[in-house]
Amino acid sequence: MSADDHIAEPLPLDAWHRARGARMVPFAGYAMPIQYDGIMAEHAWTREHAGLFDVSHMGQLTLAGEGLDEALEAILPADVKSLAVGRMRYSLLLNDEGGIIDDLMFCRWPDKIYMVVNGAVKAGDIAHMQAHLPPAISLYHMTERALLALQGPEAFAALERVTTGRWPLNALTFMMGGPYEIDGIDAFITRSGYTGEDGFEISVDASQVERVADILCAQPEVKPIGLGARDSLRLEAGLPLYGHDLDTNTDPVSADLAFAISKRRRTEGGFPGADLILKRLAEGAPTKRVGFTIEGRLPAREGAEIFSGDTKIGTVTSGGFAPTVGGPIAMGFVDAAHAAPGTALEIEVRGKRLAATVTPMPFVPHHYVRKGAA
Repeated sequence: MSADDHIAEPLPLDAWHRARGARMVPFAGYAMPIQYDGIMAEHAWTREHAGLFDVSHMGQLTLAGEGLDEALEAILPADVKSLAVGRMRYSLLLNDEGGIIDDLMFCRWPDKIYMVVNGAVKAGDIAHMQAHLPPAISLYHMTERALLALQGPEAFAALERVTTGRWPLNALTFMMGGPYEIDGIDAFITRSGYTGEDGFEISVDASQVERVADILCAQPEVKPIGLGARDSLRLEAGLPLYGHDLDTNTDPVSADLAFAISKRRRTEGGFPGADLILKRLAEGAPTKRVGFTIEGRLPAREGAEIFSGDTKIGTVTSGGFAPTVGGPIAMGFVDAAHAAPGTALEIEVRGKRLAATVTPMPFVPHHYVRKGAA
């Protein structure tokens, strides 16, 4: 046990991880596995087969009550009203200045909305929503639930083998969810994830999660994967991490997340920060989140300064070695004038300037199984 473990709350699978040789680290207030066999090997396994991630630190919420859609549209820029049962959306919890309090996923259940928020800020998210939702709306934090993510090109084959439900598993395409059973254990499964690969997130009662993890890891395609590979996979997929690439000083347009503002909401407004956000949608933002490929082997980490000549024009927010790309990559915010793909810049690392090129994201193509795909 490391010296820091005593300040980190254990998750339901804590002993399960340790029994499999996981190196545990504090993350978002919890003790979590950073690696088992090594980050490079786990990254490659997920890209080629299927990796099982413990993401039980995330906040799982349900919201219900009369006028729920209108209440959520007052705090999110999403089109909630048109969301059908079993469909999911990515959205943003915004403050009055248009800053991002958190990014989140939500899904329509028959009588409520199921929502997943980031673990490190879930307490603040809940407090914000309780303060801004009307009394008729109830918010329930599902602390009795655990959450697993099964990701990779063989995730479907592994999960289908052990899953039963009213609908076949292939009825779920990207950003859909439904109730299933895994060896008789109730689970809510969504086809979603944070790696850019096809995959699923599986919500189960915490008392049953060890059994579910054992069932999944008994499949030949599946190995447990730690936080280290989760970070390198999401970076290659061009996906932002809250608290690093996103925060309350960042608006959705600057963050290159304008897709999260639905067409109807762009016309009607009525969400926090709408005036500033709609203005930036029309006129452009002064800064923009972009990706970089970096020459050589030395990675640029969060906080590294980005230069055009002698002028500092931005800061790296995430960076590291990308195993699939075969070299270092990063993302960060730069002045809009330097955000075009192909722009040559420099990033300062350890007192040395590294040549970097603005590169479209994702760095590795997404492999989501979308509706209508063969």
